[in-house]
Amino acid sequence: MADHIPLYPVRGAAAAAAAAASHKRAAYYSVAGPGPGADRRGRYQLEDESAHLDEMPLMMSEEAFENDESDYHTLPRARITRRKRGLEWFVCGGWKFLCASCCDWLISVCQRKKELKARTVWLGCPEKCEEKHPRNSIKNQKYNVFTFIPGVLYEQFKFFLNLYFLVVSCSQFVPALKIGYLYTYWAPLGFVLAVTITREAIDEFRRFQRDKEMNSQLYSKLTVRGKVQVKSSDIQVGDLIIVEKNQRIPSDMVFLRTSEKAGSCFIRTDQLDGETDWKLKVAVSCTQRLPALGVSTFKDLFSIRAYVYAQKPQLDIHSFEGTFTREDSDPPIHESLSIENTLWASTVVASGTVIGVVIYTGKETRSVMNTSNPKNKVGLLDLELNQLTKALFLALVVLSVVMVTLQGFAGPWYRNLFRFLLLFSYIIPISLRVNLDMGKAAYGWMIMKDENIPGTVVRTSTIPEELGRLVYLLTDKTGTLTQNEMIFKRLHLGTVSYGTDTMDEIQNHVLNSYSQVALVRWTESVGLTLISRDLTSVQLKTPGGQVLTYCILQVFPFTSESKRMGIIVRDESTAEITFYMKGADVAMSTIVQYNDWLEEECGNMAREGLRTLVVAKRTLTEEQYQDFESRYSQAKLSIHDRTLKVAAVVESLEREMELLCLTGVEDQLQADVRPTLEMLRNAGIKIWMLTGDKLETATCIAKSSHLVSRTQDIHVFRPVTSRGEAHLELNAFRRKHDCALVISGDSLEVCLKYYEHEFVELACQCPAVVCCRCSPTQKAHIVTLLRQHTGRRTCAIGDGGNDVSMIQAADCGIGIEGKEGKQASLAADFSITQFRHIGRLLMVHGRNSYKRSAALGQFVMHRGLIISTMQAVFSSVFYFASVPLYQGFLMVGYATIYTMFPVFSLVLDQDVKPEMAMLYPELYKDLTKGRSLSFKTFLIWVLISIYQGGILMYGALVLFESEFVHVVAISFTALVLTELLMVALTIRTWHWLMVVAELLSLGCYVASLAFLNEYFGIGRVSFGAFLDVAFITTMTFLWKVSAITVVSCLPLYVLKYLKRKLSPPSYSKLSS
Repeated sequence: MADHIPLYPVRGAAAAAAAAASHKRAAYYSVAGPGPGADRRGRYQLEDESAHLDEMPLMMSEEAFENDESDYHTLPRARITRRKRGLEWFVCGGWKFLCASCCDWLISVCQRKKELKARTVWLGCPEKCEEKHPRNSIKNQKYNVFTFIPGVLYEQFKFFLNLYFLVVSCSQFVPALKIGYLYTYWAPLGFVLAVTITREAIDEFRRFQRDKEMNSQLYSKLTVRGKVQVKSSDIQVGDLIIVEKNQRIPSDMVFLRTSEKAGSCFIRTDQLDGETDWKLKVAVSCTQRLPALGVSTFKDLFSIRAYVYAQKPQLDIHSFEGTFTREDSDPPIHESLSIENTLWASTVVASGTVIGVVIYTGKETRSVMNTSNPKNKVGLLDLELNQLTKALFLALVVLSVVMVTLQGFAGPWYRNLFRFLLLFSYIIPISLRVNLDMGKAAYGWMIMKDENIPGTVVRTSTIPEELGRLVYLLTDKTGTLTQNEMIFKRLHLGTVSYGTDTMDEIQNHVLNSYSQVALVRWTESVGLTLISRDLTSVQLKTPGGQVLTYCILQVFPFTSESKRMGIIVRDESTAEITFYMKGADVAMSTIVQYNDWLEEECGNMAREGLRTLVVAKRTLTEEQYQDFESRYSQAKLSIHDRTLKVAAVVESLEREMELLCLTGVEDQLQADVRPTLEMLRNAGIKIWMLTGDKLETATCIAKSSHLVSRTQDIHVFRPVTSRGEAHLELNAFRRKHDCALVISGDSLEVCLKYYEHEFVELACQCPAVVCCRCSPTQKAHIVTLLRQHTGRRTCAIGDGGNDVSMIQAADCGIGIEGKEGKQASLAADFSITQFRHIGRLLMVHGRNSYKRSAALGQFVMHRGLIISTMQAVFSSVFYFASVPLYQGFLMVGYATIYTMFPVFSLVLDQDVKPEMAMLYPELYKDLTKGRSLSFKTFLIWVLISIYQGGILMYGALVLFESEFVHVVAISFTALVLTELLMVALTIRTWHWLMVVAELLSLGCYVASLAFLNEYFGIGRVSFGAFLDVAFITTMTFLWKVSAITVVSCLPLYVLKYLKRKLSPPSYSKLSS
């Protein structure tokens, strides 16, 4: 695999003298050679000798181990980039770095943020707050009244294209540089700005209305005098707020009381974390125990002297550390507060009425702190067009200099130079940006209206062309490739294993991510029924009708770090205390007592594609529990390092637990995953699966989903923990050819630490890669690495909150609305409902968007180039005079009503029918090569423009008769007809709207002849006047225009026909 790529550590090693290194190399070859006597432990003894590793090459192939020592010197070094210094560094991007650094420094000085601090909040006493806290107002607006116009103008003119046109338009205020009416330049620029400002104003006004609506919502606030209504934006830290069922929580609060007898409530958090399941929240027991909720509620809460100590505002929505203290009791009551006692802003109360004390407002709430402005993604096509625009600008400058040189630098040559720059300014078309933006909007509309992919939403309208340029697809597993619907398949009790075929009672019950509800349903099906469950007790009914009551003493919730959850219960009938725990096999294997079957059975189930869950228990004595409870309560009251202290106390119980059982459930594949992955692979897209699941399960799903084809081998990367192990394992991997790679997150971390570039080079040549046990940050890191190392376009697809960072890091992010909520869908550029829809999204819409934008962009450039060529010919004939050929309305009309509709109708063109694109995904490979828009195709369009512009101008000059005004009439009419015919030549599949656009534009031109005649007068050579009605109605005019148009277009039609016959594109063979 890629034998020419050398593997070296990222940390470059200084070249040691050959003599000093020879004995080290000899030792390496004798130990690490592939011979039968090689000892693996001997190989790993090198891991601590970093000097050896720095000098050792990572072998190119099997033969490389057998090379003699002289070959060692010929092995090429890894890619080493020379650091640029001084002026070279400044020119090659250093100036950008300096400017960015200065701007960041200025912004940090201007927007110096207030340091966030922990706080003490007295109940119902906002006036006691020591610090000034932000207003509780929601503000999603980008601008205010003063910054709107400057802000919008800056966003427009920071692009080279728009800034260039602004300079050109402003130059017309200088009399010496004026070459036409002001509206010739300001009308197109004004139109572009008007459209942009209007769009931004509408968006801004909608944001303002949404903010106003949220900030004006009324809530009940408790005061000493009773309830008062208060606006959401007027809520302060320390206020006691009542929130009713189905009402949005206005700020971050500590949950004090509820109308529910159990002292708990449920809240919906889908707007905060994207998860659809309800979260249980528990009221502070000290305040919940006060007299019943009623008229005297406010008196009860104001009759006590209590405060909440809250940590400083944090980003983490899943953790909170604080304490509740009641001072007026003897002794003072201290109660620890955790995430279950909080009510975060933007969540919704799902049950009962709650009272909370506000601890964070406005910018300090968790929801606002987690709201980041996503980076603006720029498509590859836009970057390519930007490069071509710069090339056009260079051509413009060169052409102007040539004209001034041919003048002999006579008179005020610098003024003439600037006039020529203005005359040829149409080389860079201002309508390019407008046409492309309108095209992108049209593609987005077409995607959302496609009945074959219902429910698809385009959230980022600026990058639809990216869908046609993708090389790497990085996908999540659970909920993306699979349905996230678990079917109970296996129960293993150590001595006996039950499957669906051997145990009639185990039915195919759908499990929702191991949720307690699903397990309860299954136990009911085998005769053990849950009667009731609240915060303090649980009742079960056995098959014999006996009711078992358990008192809940402690609950330890699941966390992604611990990968397990537990509960301590006391049996009411026997007073026996038992600690139950369930979790992932990785977390539980070190906790349970020694056994000889757990690891083996976990592996067996994983190879069948089942997800495993280990259940264990430990019986506690009363003394053991009391000792634990005192230490646990003390740890929960800690203000510093509470999480670590609590975890340490809980871990003291997690020892020598009795293994009860191992369960296995199957996560079924989504519909049509196999053919979709097959299609993407045939399209040349390399698929990487990034999952948090274990290696065996991930490998099994990769095989069953055909992510790895039947004919391919799989190389499982052995676990590595050090540089030496990674070095040797990468050597082993290099010798494999055309095989899929499976690697764990831990091993990946080690490889990236020491051999980042080399590992990515190798992995990129695999047909498929599976990364298991991946964290969300690792997923995003892998995406970023692929983008940086390959320079290719990446797409990330996922369905859960853990996929958001990966989706936002990719060039194109696709979210699936799944069972884990809408967080991924909302953060993505495109949202789909099923994985199989990605096939049509890429093969059909990606292809069309890219091809259409490439054609549209180049045609708009051609439209500007052809008129600039005519101007150059005109100036050359008339002694290089800097006088405009067409003025006033003609120039504005040419770029708008005369040619705009046919040119824009190219967004309806298609080279391949959707059915054909889906049937032959191999056609997609051509798109990734970027051949539709390149310097080669651009050069072809430039040559066409020069040819046509020259023919039109010289033809008009040769054929004109008595008056010069006839030159303008003949050439401009021929120009408009040529553009309409060129659109027809470019179109590959006709649409009825294209015909309408062609006829409408021609009709507009013919109709405007009479209008121009009345408006400008007849026969006078003035700005915009070119009409001699007597002349344009003669046959002479018609045959001359027709002759020039035929000469400019017919050769191109002939060339296109010959090319289609002699060298047809791949898709035309299919369509025929």
